[in-house]
Amino acid sequence: MAPWTVASETGALTDVLVCPPDHYRWIPTNSIVRRTLAGAQQPSALALAAQHGELVHALRQGGARVHVLPPEPHLPYMVYTRDSAVVTPWGAVLCQLERPQRRGEYAGVTDFHGGAFWRKSSAGTLEGGDIHILKPGVAVVGASGGRTDLVGAEQFAGWLRAEGWEVRIEPFDEHFLHLDVLFCMAAPGLAVGCLDVLDADFVAWLAGHGIRCLDVPYRDAMALGCNILALGGGTVVSARGSARLNALLRAEGLAVLDPDLSLFTAGGGGPHCLTCPLGREE
Repeated sequence: MAPWTVASETGALTDVLVCPPDHYRWIPTNSIVRRTLAGAQQPSALALAAQHGELVHALRQGGARVHVLPPEPHLPYMVYTRDSAVVTPWGAVLCQLERPQRRGEYAGVTDFHGGAFWRKSSAGTLEGGDIHILKPGVAVVGASGGRTDLVGAEQFAGWLRAEGWEVRIEPFDEHFLHLDVLFCMAAPGLAVGCLDVLDADFVAWLAGHGIRCLDVPYRDAMALGCNILALGGGTVVSARGSARLNALLRAEGLAVLDPDLSLFTAGGGGPHCLTCPLGREE
């Protein structure tokens, strides 16, 4: 039996992996960070720790057990635990990161999982921020040609299709880094998405699966406004800076836990990026 299983983005989160920001700093590997570095100095370790602590508190408040990946000094973006591995109903998949600055993350993740992976990405590139398990039996994989390319997306999709799942591969511009900059699930049947950018066919496909999208404008999406984490049971984690979206989510009857994550969103990652779900209950 696989030690960790996840069958959707919206089941009750029981276990989650985070990495403390001990060595985090902004590095100019995406459009969001390059814009940040043009007008700001690197954040302080104390401020980073305080904001990450708010996130961990929110996760525990939502009922999740928080597991810690030891940070390594030469891997500043290890804090974004979403990308290096993704957990499926059959166990964890080790991803193949695209940026040279992040490739070493595989070692710590392999140690954490004790080498017990269901599959290992070996074709092209594949990053967890592009993988969304919408509900049992249905998934979407973003393929920008940047962080996740078509070859990597097809390999992952093939593994799920062999298990009888429907998997859509969704192309988008690599300007947006990962698909979770443009789209995330909030609750069963409810997502948030940047409708200014998402392909209309994709939105229609979601609707065909009973999923509607709350609209997040482009400017908010580029501030990681779409990047939320569903905890299940009607609760989501969404950054405090996403005030407009948080009001919409509350109007839908969801409880919103809103830690201040501005130092991380400025670096290109929000609650979804900062967490790797290890276990969920449907």
